[in-house]
Amino acid sequence: MTSEVIIDAQPKEISIALLEDKRLVEYQREPREASFSVGNIYVAKVKKLMPGLNACFVDVGYERDAFLHYLDLGSQFNSYAKYLKQVQSDRKRLYPIQKANRLPDLQKDGTVQTTLQVGQEVMVQIVKEPISTKGPRLTGEISFAGRFLVLIPFGNKISVSSKIRSGEERARLKQLIQSITPKNFGVIVRTVAEGKRVAELDAEMKVLLNRWNEAIMKVQKTQERPQLIFEETGRAVAMLRDLFNPTYENIYVNDEEICTAVRHYVSLIAPEKAGIVKKYNGKVPIFDNFDVTKQIKSSFGKTINYGHGCYLIIEHTEAMHVVDVNSGNRAKEKGQEQNALDTNLGAADELARQLRLRDMGGIIVVDFIDMNLAEDRQMLYERMCKNMQKDRARHNILPLSKFGLMQITRQRVRPVMDVDVDENCPTCFGTGKIRSSILFTDQLERKIDRLVSKIGVKKFYLHVHPYVAAYINQGVLSLKRKWQMKYGLGVHIIPSQKLAFLQYEFYDAKQQFIDMKEQNDKS
Repeated sequence: MTSEVIIDAQPKEISIALLEDKRLVEYQREPREASFSVGNIYVAKVKKLMPGLNACFVDVGYERDAFLHYLDLGSQFNSYAKYLKQVQSDRKRLYPIQKANRLPDLQKDGTVQTTLQVGQEVMVQIVKEPISTKGPRLTGEISFAGRFLVLIPFGNKISVSSKIRSGEERARLKQLIQSITPKNFGVIVRTVAEGKRVAELDAEMKVLLNRWNEAIMKVQKTQERPQLIFEETGRAVAMLRDLFNPTYENIYVNDEEICTAVRHYVSLIAPEKAGIVKKYNGKVPIFDNFDVTKQIKSSFGKTINYGHGCYLIIEHTEAMHVVDVNSGNRAKEKGQEQNALDTNLGAADELARQLRLRDMGGIIVVDFIDMNLAEDRQMLYERMCKNMQKDRARHNILPLSKFGLMQITRQRVRPVMDVDVDENCPTCFGTGKIRSSILFTDQLERKIDRLVSKIGVKKFYLHVHPYVAAYINQGVLSLKRKWQMKYGLGVHIIPSQKLAFLQYEFYDAKQQFIDMKEQNDKS
């Protein structure tokens, strides 16, 4: 199986797609200015205590206050609170954490009103992004995650991933990490650290320690609250860290700066894989070139076709996701039971892909086609479990109920990825009336004339629908050739699958968007 990562960096957002055998299996898209991502650390003030919930609401700058339960404060909350005061008491000299005294653990049966008070400053980390009407979910147990290690300030033990089976290797890693871990820090050794040399682990330890020092220095020097004290270096790197696997064969990026950042990150965590990061220099949009745009258009939306006329209907509600399996116009020559089994097995394959692709979390209820034979129902359950083995999110699958329903729970840390595949009419703006399409190229020429003659942009890229691009490029004396003769060789026509039929976009030589759209298109 070949695995590739495609990163599309646009001025306003970054999208990342994971392809397995050229098939889209995971997709993430985030605005560049997005905040409140999982892992971000804040120093913020307690806004409101909720004794009935044994929790509090904390102002981290989001429109809805973040939720922090007493049990999520962490056993070392008292140590954090005292150290926070010590750091803020001296603005000139940083009080090192190695000299801090570790206070007794927080009692598990305590209450929020005896531990916190309104206006108190707390250091918190986001563990769940804002979803729907809910604000972020917080924890007081701060951690800095790397590829091999997770560094925990004020932690008091070294833990090794239970997935590392070898007792000898576990003992080696534990002894090694103990020798390089500073005082008042704990470490979790991740599964991928198995077999790694001390130099690699020590290098990552220094990187994580540096992140902690930079974060605490921000606390010391700034009194602004709430304050973001730690954030991933870049959106692409933050998203890639969740997805990265050493088996990847290629990572293509269409932005030089982000390509450099990704290459640097990969060289840190897997030096031998630094060469797989490649800058994409093609004129065609990167997602179009790797057939990602078409797969996104066909893989999102309410109805998903998966072969032989069968399809899934996916509905998202506040409480759960509901999936209905339909056989459509599938031929019935194999008999009803066999046809139901084939349809359900195909649905299980597509559903496992959809869960990863949309990052669907919480409760998922699937209404499969009824099957009479117990062995067929067991085969479907086993197929679903096998398909979900590739999923990184924690999940639990129950066998089919007597009603033919399968219940799945899947870890939810961010909102479901819901891409609107319906295209708004770019020419009528909802009025239902458009100008004559035969005049569309005349309209484009007026835009080009304005861009070249009035604005002074000599080199630009005009993105249009592939059908329109084919029309503009057809013939020896094509429209494109005429425009180049009239306005210069800086005129470039780029087919873009993401655009609707009569939609267009202008970009300058640096691939920066030029807004030439006017609602009435009179210019």
